[in-house]
Amino acid sequence: MRTDKLLANMGYGSRKEVKKLLKKGGLLVNGEKVTDGKTHIDPENDVIEVFGEKVEYKSFIYLMMNKPQGVISATEDISEETVIDILEPEDVIFEPFPVGRLDKDTTGLLLLTNDGKLAHQLTSPKKKVDKTYRVHIDAPLEEGDKEALEAGVVLDDGYETKPAKLEYINGESGTVVNLTITEGKFHQVKRMFEARGRKVVALKRESMGPLSLDPNLDLGTYRELTDEEIEWLKSANE
Repeated sequence: MRTDKLLANMGYGSRKEVKKLLKKGGLLVNGEKVTDGKTHIDPENDVIEVFGEKVEYKSFIYLMMNKPQGVISATEDISEETVIDILEPEDVIFEPFPVGRLDKDTTGLLLLTNDGKLAHQLTSPKKKVDKTYRVHIDAPLEEGDKEALEAGVVLDDGYETKPAKLEYINGESGTVVNLTITEGKFHQVKRMFEARGRKVVALKRESMGPLSLDPNLDLGTYRELTDEEIEWLKSANE
């Protein structure tokens, strides 16, 4: 990889700013000063230092966000705040994007990455990746509702959903349930409950595949995945 591209990708500034950095002798590769931005570096094997600080280059970034309400799952929008707007500049430079989408008023687990291969695996219908949502409804379910939702219901456009799993949180008389689905149709969870005469009043995604939302993440905050979590995701979708 070209020196100037690597440094720009790592947040050391624009190509112009990187050029100034190189002229000042701020870059050492394997102990040797590099001043030409066209010089190629092997980020996997070369020892890279910028002004004495060792640089650990990474091609991919994997972020777990607790998405807040009012923010859309997109990389950019002319009028709405996006999940990318929440990120720090040092993370934005990797150009991550949301894996799948959560509705504007839905909260909870959202994965952002620039790893297109993994993103495709997690969202491909063929992989049948489980997604679990905490669902608050306006009235308790009645006899037959749980069985119908788990077997698959017909949505307002005629689509019949795949089998799901429903778990009561506060007993059958409560209005809070967990619903696990393997699809991601437009407003699917809300439309599934509408098919049984219930309105979803709050919705939060708790997990996606083997990855669960970190309980220490407040709404609107995020963190990088651990190496172990990344391996979980990759191994579960091979």
